[in-house]
Amino acid sequence: MATEFEIKYVTTADTLRAIAERFPGGTLIPMTTTYYDTRDGALSQRRWTLRHRQEGEKQVCTLKTPGCDGITRGEWECDCEQITDAIAPLANTSGLTQLMHLTQNGLIATCGAAFERIAVPVKIGESTAELALDQGFLINGDKRIPLCECEVELKSGKKEDILSFAADLAEKYHLKQENRSKFARAKALGQEA
Repeated sequence: MATEFEIKYVTTADTLRAIAERFPGGTLIPMTTTYYDTRDGALSQRRWTLRHRQEGEKQVCTLKTPGCDGITRGEWECDCEQITDAIAPLANTSGLTQLMHLTQNGLIATCGAAFERIAVPVKIGESTAELALDQGFLINGDKRIPLCECEVELKSGKKEDILSFAADLAEKYHLKQENRSKFARAKALGQEA
């Protein structure tokens, strides 16, 4: 299984700027994300996330599944321009062949996000992480709310190194941990009265 291990913090634009100044040399990447589900919500019922993301010039489709600790998740990606073309590759690489059956009657776009990411590689002991500084909007229909968050994602090495780095970052910049994904927050936006 491909595993994503990341810690996410909600913050402010001023704090993101301060962190970017402390960790220079990042790459600015414009990102546009669309999240998909079946009409009957079969993917959400399983807490699976299916998305298409334009990352600068690159188009990536991703399937994510829940982990047990709120920090670790299953994650599989493929380069693909259309979400429908990504279903078979994602089902094959994840081993979740039921994805083919669940999506056979089509997908609908449910919500999305549009933001700019400053991606900074960080070396922590023997481990490497990506520090992602995201600012933009979460979108659901005609509703949008600001998105301003900092993510620390393990790329290689030990989880303990990343946890220690993230804890130090949170303490120094007074960051509040965000346990909900961008998808969960964008989806909830559409359910607000």
